[in-house]
Amino acid sequence: MAEGQNVDSLDSAFYQESDSFFPAQAGVALTYDDLTLSTLYSETLPRNTSLDTKLTDGLRLHLPIISADMDTVTESQMATGMALNGGLGLIHYNMTEKQQLKEVSRVKNHVHGLIQEPITIEPHKTIGEVIELIQNKRYAFSTFPVVGADCKLVGLLSGNVLKPRYAAKTVTGALVPRDQVQTLRESELGTDPITVADQFFTDHPGINKLLVVDDQDNLRGLFTLSDIERITSERHAQFRPARDEQFRLLCGAAVSTPRNADGELEHEQIESHVGSLIERGVDVIAVSTAHGHSKGVGDAVSLIHAAYPDLPIIAGNVTTAAGVNYLADCGANIIKVGQGPGSICTTRLIAGVGIPQMTALYVTSQAAKTRGVSLLADGGITKSGDIVKALTLAEGVICGGLLAGCPETPGQVMEISGKLYKQYRGMGSLAAMKSGSAARYGHAPKDTNQKIAAEGIEA
Repeated sequence: MAEGQNVDSLDSAFYQESDSFFPAQAGVALTYDDLTLSTLYSETLPRNTSLDTKLTDGLRLHLPIISADMDTVTESQMATGMALNGGLGLIHYNMTEKQQLKEVSRVKNHVHGLIQEPITIEPHKTIGEVIELIQNKRYAFSTFPVVGADCKLVGLLSGNVLKPRYAAKTVTGALVPRDQVQTLRESELGTDPITVADQFFTDHPGINKLLVVDDQDNLRGLFTLSDIERITSERHAQFRPARDEQFRLLCGAAVSTPRNADGELEHEQIESHVGSLIERGVDVIAVSTAHGHSKGVGDAVSLIHAAYPDLPIIAGNVTTAAGVNYLADCGANIIKVGQGPGSICTTRLIAGVGIPQMTALYVTSQAAKTRGVSLLADGGITKSGDIVKALTLAEGVICGGLLAGCPETPGQVMEISGKLYKQYRGMGSLAAMKSGSAARYGHAPKDTNQKIAAEGIEA
């Protein structure tokens, strides 16, 4: 070291802040492998590090990782696993609307806090009818609140009376009457209903269902002991599950943007689809194509935002500051950054379009700061270090290939030369577009039977 040279100035000459580093590289775009991070003095231990991430005021994760809305990556099993570990899963739309609604419901109903609309039985039903209902609906439970036509609580039907020998008896003759059913008033739940319910079950051994009623004795909800035990145990876990205000797991879903023969958005169809997802409890909607800075994506985002202004919207994909501004103007809260970096995406090869991911993240992050929107780094994540680098500029990362081999993915398992592999394909591959993702790449459904240029591969 030269005499008198300041140590700090030496460090700053070689190790630059992002606001100095990236502008100095203008004209040369960089990806994850083109740079690495330097360390600074720290007194924080790894175990004391918080990974909590705010995507919007009402949408917070404990792990800033999101599973991609791809048909070989995220359905209910993956979305459940992601949320249990503090992240989020985006359920793809290469399925019927009815099936997607079922997938969302499976995630939201995985473990409840307060079940606000429990399945109930009418007192005039017979035990045989209740048994048949359980078999037809494949319910995994057999204890039901009994309510009258006026919604007032009549009693509780226990599973131990649901036997064929009692089939002819009415529910009224077999239930536990109202005056023998332990309940809590809705007003007693306070600001921490889980703690209140947990204490109730501790004080009442042998009871595993807690009914909640209002001041007029109308049924308002139901707690189960098994759900409360699982939720309370999570508070001491290393990774806290990502839950909504009702203690249900968080879940996102991607939506298609169908158009009519004139190229106009099918407004009613899109609004109806999103509305149905909201009824199932979906927490965020994703609208994304290979080219997100486009009128088609903007119109779809504007339509959804106008119809459901409180619903968080993920939109993309873009790689420019102008793209971020445009989608923010349309109503998007969270912007996906990445065009072509994915392991099975060939947009850069086929279309010649795309910016290396670290440069794209820096450029878009400057616009995101001024607009108050969050960024998700989408694509190109092949190792844990890539996630760390991406999180210096984005609020979260979206992973596809990194998760594609997990047991929770819906991809088909194949055996090749004695080794097991899972199918993984880009949403721009021919097979995926024929299954329903053609709109993602600007094609109408009828185009999939004609000559189109694939922007993804199958692996």
